[in-house]
Amino acid sequence: MSRKLLFRSAIVAALGGLLFGFDTAVISGAEQTLQELYQATYETMASNMDNLGFLGRPGFWHGCTTSSALIGTILGALLASRPSDSLGRRKTLLLLAILYFVSAVGSGIAWGWSSFVISRFIGGLAVGGSSVVGPIYIAEISPAKSRGRLVALMQFNIVFGILLAFLSNYVIGKMKLGGIEWRWMFGVEAVPAAVFFFLLFGNVQSPRWLLTKGRKDKARQILETLGAENVDREIQEIQESIDPEHHTMAEPLFRRKYITPILLAFLIAAFNQLSGINALLYYSTRIFEMAGASADFARLQSVIVGTTNLVFTMLAMVIIDHFGRKKLMLLGSIGYIISLSSVAWAFHTDAGGRMVLLSFLLFIAAHAFGQGAVIWVFISEIFPNRVRAKGQALGSFTHWFMCAAISWTFPMMVGRPGAPGANQAGARVFAFYAGMMVLQLLFVILMMPETKGVPLEAIQKKLGIE
Repeated sequence: MSRKLLFRSAIVAALGGLLFGFDTAVISGAEQTLQELYQATYETMASNMDNLGFLGRPGFWHGCTTSSALIGTILGALLASRPSDSLGRRKTLLLLAILYFVSAVGSGIAWGWSSFVISRFIGGLAVGGSSVVGPIYIAEISPAKSRGRLVALMQFNIVFGILLAFLSNYVIGKMKLGGIEWRWMFGVEAVPAAVFFFLLFGNVQSPRWLLTKGRKDKARQILETLGAENVDREIQEIQESIDPEHHTMAEPLFRRKYITPILLAFLIAAFNQLSGINALLYYSTRIFEMAGASADFARLQSVIVGTTNLVFTMLAMVIIDHFGRKKLMLLGSIGYIISLSSVAWAFHTDAGGRMVLLSFLLFIAAHAFGQGAVIWVFISEIFPNRVRAKGQALGSFTHWFMCAAISWTFPMMVGRPGAPGANQAGARVFAFYAGMMVLQLLFVILMMPETKGVPLEAIQKKLGIE
């Protein structure tokens, strides 16, 4: 029963990741339709701000539409630690499920540009919050020997959600629904959001969060229910890491003694997005059309990319607790460098869509096997109990800030498929991403510690934090 409850609670919490992945990727199937739908709005806003530099460019406002959810993720990641620490991990996940539902319905019935952007922003709040609370919750209920695999359920569900979004977009596109096609693409997310909400009522609370609130008896009960090997020792270690005589949950994160985990979280999150992963996910249809594919075939290629992502994420989940976080990051970094360099070369030489597709399949495999599998596990491990929510929020904020910046600027840098110079611009952009992955490789070799199989409280000591 204990093992069954542990896995059930982890799987349900990770459903927030499925919605996370679906919400972030669903825009790829509709972003060019949205550009046509709101082009007049973009041009009006751009003309009103003609003297304000990039604000006077219609491409900026389309980037705003595409990235509206990402602005929400930044704020959601920043704000999530407070309710997570005060209300608890499970209650916060319930609130996030409601936000997902409201966003899906609102995006589907949007009556204008403003209502659509606001609805997507609300969904972004949920995505940002999920990236903070989901990994924390799973890490805090999991034993050290299987923590990597269980937290990686979050990433598995993220990529499964991405694949579902690509597949859903492809199926809806084949239904030829005309002007309401894009509404269905966004609206279908309401169903899994409602399922997520109701399933959460069967989850246990985080025993580590309960101990920070002085609820020792309830924490003991849950640890026993989850099958902890030595409950008394685990409670003692958690209480020592919290150290209520010298620390509180209100303790600020930005202190000298936390500089190592802060730097590690910032760098791994920044490099995650400097790979260009979300440029591919958000603009996959556009990128494949730039390489010469038709709109329908471009959507099908997005499904192929999503399937590759899922397969290699599953492989990484199987070995992450045996192979280790650092080795996965090393292999992923090398794969990034090779694949992104190949994409840049393909666009520079007009090598064609097949070369671009093959390079992106290698890219997405490298991401799923490395950064994708490791990032949320690693950030959830490296901060002490007393500042874990704040540390996870920092990592998530960095991730989503970089994601928003890249997604917002990508359409401005590459232009529309077929536009003069679009492919050469694409070559320069992907060459830049490849260069960033060389720096990530150096980060992994020189700075990143291995956390495989180490109890959360022991990682704190390993990083030199009292």
